[in-house]
Order: sequence, then C-alpha cells, then structure tokens
Amino acid sequence: MADPETPSANQGPVTISSSSSERAPIIYFDGASCFGHHNGAIQIELAANLLMSVGAAVRVDVVQTAHLRCSVAAALALREALDKALAMYRQGQQQPAEVIPTVKN
Repeated sequence: MADPETPSANQGPVTISSSSSERAPIIYFDGASCFGHHNGAIQIELAANLLMSVGAAVRVDVVQTAHLRCSVAAALALREALDKALAMYRQGQQQPAEVIPTVKN
C-alpha cells in the first residue's frame, strides 16, 4: 500500500469539470475553531465571527461555517496550496507600488 503522506510522482493529469465551478460553495472563515482526526480522516471545524449589537455595545459570536473532512493526502495537498498562496501574497506585498505620474506625455 502506498504511503498517504508521499504523493505519487506519476499521477496523470486531472481535469476539473467546468460545470461544477458555479455550483461550488464559497466558504469564508476567520479561523479554525478545533481540529482532530477520526478513522483516518482529518477533521477541521471552520468558524467566523459575527458582530451582534447589544444596546450601545457589540458582542462577538463565533459560528461554525464549515466542517472540513478529508484524507491525509488531501490535507497535505491543501496545506501545500495554502503555503503557495501565502508565498504569492508575501511576494506581492514586497513589490514596490507603481508610481503613477500626474502628467502624461
């Protein structure tokens, strides 16, 4: 049996159906409220903050927005995608802002 933590080097190309894109939910979260594993599945609970008006004050309620379940291989792929997205973000933050001249020739 293959090691689930080692991706196969000779995986064929994967084609994602274009008809599934518009039906996929967008999941927003402010953090992971808890995590664990059960029967080989990685479990992560995603949560978001809600601002609730209480008179003149504001209370923050935390609500679950998603229950993420995946294999170890899928969790590693997600971590790799997040690491690459964060690296892209950091690279964009380090580039100097474009100076736009006030007068163009």
